[in-house]
Amino acid sequence: MSAPTKSLSPLPPVERVRPGLWSVPVPIPNNSLRYVFVYVFETDAGPYIVDAGWNTDDAFAALSEGLIHAGTSIGDVQGVLVTHIHPDHYGLAGRVREASGAWIALHPADAALIQDRYDDPTDLLVRVGAMLRRIGAPADELNSLQNASMPVRMLVDAVQPDVLFEDGDRPQVPGWDLTAIWTPGHSPGHLCFWEAGQKLMLSGDHVLPRITPNIPFHPQAGADPLGDFLRSLEKLEGYGSDEVLPAHEHRFVGLDGRLAELRAHHEQRFTEVIAAIREGVDVAWDIAARMHWSRQWDRIDGFMRRAAVGEAMAHLRALELRGVVREVLGEPSRWELVEEGSR
Repeated sequence: MSAPTKSLSPLPPVERVRPGLWSVPVPIPNNSLRYVFVYVFETDAGPYIVDAGWNTDDAFAALSEGLIHAGTSIGDVQGVLVTHIHPDHYGLAGRVREASGAWIALHPADAALIQDRYDDPTDLLVRVGAMLRRIGAPADELNSLQNASMPVRMLVDAVQPDVLFEDGDRPQVPGWDLTAIWTPGHSPGHLCFWEAGQKLMLSGDHVLPRITPNIPFHPQAGADPLGDFLRSLEKLEGYGSDEVLPAHEHRFVGLDGRLAELRAHHEQRFTEVIAAIREGVDVAWDIAARMHWSRQWDRIDGFMRRAAVGEAMAHLRALELRGVVREVLGEPSRWELVEEGSR
């Protein structure tokens, strides 16, 4: 999504979004996203929160202070509805449960990834290395890229959820009319939450107002993460939301228009991939270098470089399933266009 960077900009204020609903910005260390919004639903039983933040003392303090500002406390939290298992959403959930006894909820597809990703990633790292060789990562970058996500493990309390939300489930948050919407792509088990009474869409990382979420191909992403994402965008059409409450940036109106922009963005990326192959660039790593990113390719490094090449691979995989390209497996794999008449 965004490259790590240090920022001294102040966080947005804690805000009352609607009567009984608050947004609490929780800081993300050394990242240009700066914060994740935790949404707090007031109920007679106590607060329920959507997402939690990274497992750092600063994040825990910000969440605690935000809850006090909203007239409640961390010890009163009844439930943590996690949109997905990335560290800035799930990392602090276990600490909140320890402080309050709250239940933690995830989609089963993300709950299934916790062991490999956070508890014992040894086998996952082997599979990531194989993927990077398939993509064509240079030998001198292979080790650093393979281990690029490991530093964030310390920012995650890798606890198991108490509750699993499937698509269409109705979370029990007294006084609120919530529905879980399964929107895989950014993560296999990503969830959005629709609040019908106020016509609010809590979109997590699935739909953001300005940036596009990273949709990478990797060993835990499934067979077609970008195809999953594009199909998930369709699931959010027609809700007639009054406002969208994303996990980052800012709240916004015009959900259907933003969905169209995201689809157009990825269609443009498909065009870039096909153009690169037509010009004889046939390795995913080199194709990624020809695509347009928020900064020049040679200024992208570390985990963000792995995320970018993973997204290039996700576009190639989606095009393969559309019958537009084919992969000639190897280390690295080569990609070629499928002749029109042979589709």
